[in-house]
Amino acid sequence: MKRSEINRRMREALELCRRYQFLLPPFAKWTPSDWRLKGLECAGIIRQQIGWDITDFGGGDFTSVGLILFTIRNGIFADVEKDPLLARSYAEKMLIVAERQVTPTHFHYFKTEDIINRGGGVLVIQLWNSTEDEKCANDDVEVLCDGVAVQREAGGTIELHPGESVTLPRLLYHKFWGKEGCGSVLVGEVSRVCDEYRDNRFLEPVGRFATIDEDEEPLHLLFNDYADYYPEYDRALSG
Repeated sequence: MKRSEINRRMREALELCRRYQFLLPPFAKWTPSDWRLKGLECAGIIRQQIGWDITDFGGGDFTSVGLILFTIRNGIFADVEKDPLLARSYAEKMLIVAERQVTPTHFHYFKTEDIINRGGGVLVIQLWNSTEDEKCANDDVEVLCDGVAVQREAGGTIELHPGESVTLPRLLYHKFWGKEGCGSVLVGEVSRVCDEYRDNRFLEPVGRFATIDEDEEPLHLLFNDYADYYPEYDRALSG
C-alpha cells in the first residue's frame, strides 16, 4: 500500500468515528514528530500492540481485501501466560469494514471475541467450525448473537445490523465484509488479550501486514511503524 493511501484511510476512519461519536484515545492522532519526543512513559503502547493497523493482507487491492483497525486497549500475551489471574486478559478494538471489502477466512488460537456493529451498514460474517488439522469442517455452526443461540450450516452467514453482536469462540473460522448497498460499518471488538503475531490462523496464506510504499510522511503511525519513529522502542520491548 502507498503511505498516501494509508493516510487517506486514516482520515476517513477518523471522520466515521466522529460521525458515530466513537472517540479514540489521544495517541491516535500523534504525529511522527510527537513520537520522536516520547520517552519510556509510552512503553505500554508498544508492549500492548495498541494503535493503528491498516492492511491489505498482502494482496495489493485494499478496496476488495483489507481492513482498518485501531486497538484501543490490550493485555500482554506473555503476562497472561505467566499469571492469568493478575494480568490484563482482555482487549478492545475498533474496526472499519467497507462495502464488499473482505477480511479473509481465519480463526484465533487463543482469543474468543465479541464482534459488535457500532453503526453504519450491515456486517456479514461467514462461519465454519475447524478440524483438528485446521481445515474447514462440514458440520453445523452454533454461535451466540446477543445471548441468543443461532445455528448455521457450514459456510452459512449471519448479518449484524447496528447494535447487534455475535460471540466468536476460539478456533471458529470466520470471514466478513460489509453488505453491498449499506455503507461502511463501524465495528467494535471486545476479546481476550490479542497478539497479532501469534494468534491468527488464516485458511489461505496472506500477508498479515501491508508492505508500504513510502510516498509521503505518515499522518499517524501504524503500530508496526513504532520501531522507526519512537526512540525508546527497543527498551520498551525489553520492559
